[in-house]
Amino acid sequence: MAVLKKGSKKLLNAWAFYDWANSVYTLTIASSIFPIFYSELFATKEELVSAFGFEMKQTVLIEIVTAFTFLVVAFSSPILSGIADYVGNKKNFMRFFCYVGGIGSIGLYWFDLDSIHTSILFYFMGLLGYWGSLVFYNSYLPDIAFDHQQDSISAKGFSLGYIGSVLLLLLNLAMVMKPEWFGFDIGTTIDEKNAASFEAMKVSFITVGLWWIGFSQYSFYWLPKGVSTGHKVTRRVVLNGFKELQQVWQQLKSNLRLKRYLYAFFVFSMAVQTIMLMAVYFGEKEIAWSSKDEKTQGLIISILVIQLVAVLGAILTSRASNKFGNIKTLIGVNFIWMLLCVYAYLMKSPMQFYIAASLVGLVMGGVQSLARSTYSKFLPETEDTTSYFSFYDVAEKIGIVIGMLIFAIVDQVSSMRHAILFLFVFFLVGIILLFRVPQNVAKN
Repeated sequence: MAVLKKGSKKLLNAWAFYDWANSVYTLTIASSIFPIFYSELFATKEELVSAFGFEMKQTVLIEIVTAFTFLVVAFSSPILSGIADYVGNKKNFMRFFCYVGGIGSIGLYWFDLDSIHTSILFYFMGLLGYWGSLVFYNSYLPDIAFDHQQDSISAKGFSLGYIGSVLLLLLNLAMVMKPEWFGFDIGTTIDEKNAASFEAMKVSFITVGLWWIGFSQYSFYWLPKGVSTGHKVTRRVVLNGFKELQQVWQQLKSNLRLKRYLYAFFVFSMAVQTIMLMAVYFGEKEIAWSSKDEKTQGLIISILVIQLVAVLGAILTSRASNKFGNIKTLIGVNFIWMLLCVYAYLMKSPMQFYIAASLVGLVMGGVQSLARSTYSKFLPETEDTTSYFSFYDVAEKIGIVIGMLIFAIVDQVSSMRHAILFLFVFFLVGIILLFRVPQNVAKN
């Protein structure tokens, strides 16, 4: 296989195509079908679930497991990044997490309350695989693209992810709403038809795992492997990742722009990711749907709206950054997020939920792609991109852990409506911190 040159179109497209492969996880499992499937396991919205020796709200269990998963990713990624740097083969680590996530997605077919701990393990594997692989995927960006290419190829990656995941979700939606078209026995009663739709949801988890593993092979084929050193992995190497993070932190002291940007990113990303992870659970619990069918259709349609609008949002945000600069654009996007928190607290009807979904889609893709490319642009001249992106990912994951735990606590003692309003504070602080980022400072 020929080694592709940095900046080549084929290499950039191969990198971006991994978004096409793995984004189906976030859409079908994290954002749409699984939350609906999970709520169907319970007789009422108020029913508690028993797990790990405690009884808690249904949503709180997912929030806690999600927070724990991100904690694992935050602490394991420096170790894995250190090993990847030492052996010179981060593609193998990216592939490993891809397969863990794909297998975890497939395993959700057997998700059941009677075996809740095994079921949660599969959920954990899917989430771990997705975010674990992104540690290495993101670190490829400055390796495969020059500075002037990074905004556009980052946006292209997210756009490909939205398009690919929407295509699979449309298939999954057809399976759930019209199970008889796909050979499911719908019987003659409403209960039998609901059982067929429920089975179709479970099969959709299998399609996600197969899609993710299958389409990722193109990216794995073309992405550079790195130089294998043949060195033996020792305890020193395992801990080297944390030492590299410490070195990055020390270097940040002399890079004011990057340091202040990371502070801002830590705060606003905490809120963005929490909302994205809990949006459908919020819609299922807090919106006044007239029927079960309307709820299922409405939640999936709202997710489709988010994904389709997000393609436009990523493109518009990329263009806005070219005109106004990355930081000013991020300030504007965070201001919209802040208003959305207030709107979400007040909304009750399905139509209001659709409007919110449209606005979320507009700023969701933009803030993710621009946050990633802004960080890449602000990096000092270095060949050790994995360590810097490991630091970026650790900051993001710890932020998500804090955000999800705060959300879970407010949800448990009050409601998800109050929890999402509380996130307003994080966006406000994020905006204040973004204003403090120097915009014309040369890289060190």
